[in-house]
Amino acid sequence: MRGLENKCVLVCGGATGIGAATVRRLCEEGARVMLGDLNIDGAEALAAGLSDAGAQVSARHFDQADEASINALVADAVAQFGRLDGLFANVADIGAVLEDGDILSNDLALWERTLRVNLVGSVALIRAALPQMLEQGAGAIVLTSSDAGVLGEPERPAYAASKAGINSLARHVASKWGKQGVRCNVVSPGFVLTEQLDANMPQEMKDWMLKGARSPRHGVAQDIAGAVGFLLSDDGEWVNGQAWRVNGGVSYAL
Repeated sequence: MRGLENKCVLVCGGATGIGAATVRRLCEEGARVMLGDLNIDGAEALAAGLSDAGAQVSARHFDQADEASINALVADAVAQFGRLDGLFANVADIGAVLEDGDILSNDLALWERTLRVNLVGSVALIRAALPQMLEQGAGAIVLTSSDAGVLGEPERPAYAASKAGINSLARHVASKWGKQGVRCNVVSPGFVLTEQLDANMPQEMKDWMLKGARSPRHGVAQDIAGAVGFLLSDDGEWVNGQAWRVNGGVSYAL
C-alpha cells in the first residue's frame, strides 16, 4: 500500500477486534501508531507484542465519554510524533447497544450515553485532531459507522441515530476542510466474525448469517483493517466524504 510508511496514526478503540487488526495492519505497512482504549491492559499487551516484533507503537488509556481524556490523548500523540497524519475513530459503547430496544423502552439516559460516546465523542476527537492536520496541510480521518444508520430497523434506534450522525459528520468534515488537505471517510462493516464470536457462536447461526451475504465467507477484522489502511494511505487520497460498506455484499449503497 502506497504512503503509509512512517505515517503517524492515532487509532482510538484499538485494543481488540477491528481496532486491533487495524493497528497490526498499519504497523505491517510501516506506520507509527499510538492506540488509545479504555481497556488499557489489552492495549498495552498489543503494543508490547508489536513493539517486540519491531513496530513503532505505543498505548494510552482514554475514555471517549470524557473530553479532557480525548484532548489529552491527541496531545500525547502530537507530542510523541511531532505531527498527526491519520486518525481512526473506532469507539462505540457496545454495552448500550445490548440494551437498545426501541424509543418506548429506552430511557433518555441510554440515548444520552449512546450519543455521548459514539457521536459526540467522535466530534471531540476530530476537534482535537483537526488543528494539527490543518497546520500540516494534510490529514486523513476514518470513522466507523454501520448499516444501521441508513437501513432502518425495528430495534437499536439510539445506535442507528449515532451512526447516521457519523455519516453526516464525515461529509461535513470533507466539505468544510477537503480543500485544505483533510480527508474524512467512513467504513461501515458488516457482520465480522471475530475470534471470540467464532468460538462462541453456534454453527447454525453462522450459516444463517452467511445466507444474507454475496460472498462465500464471513468477514474478518482484517477485511475492515485493509479498507481503513487504504483510506488512511496516499493510495486513498482522492476518496473523501464517502461511506464504504465493507460487508461482503449484504447491502448496497443507496
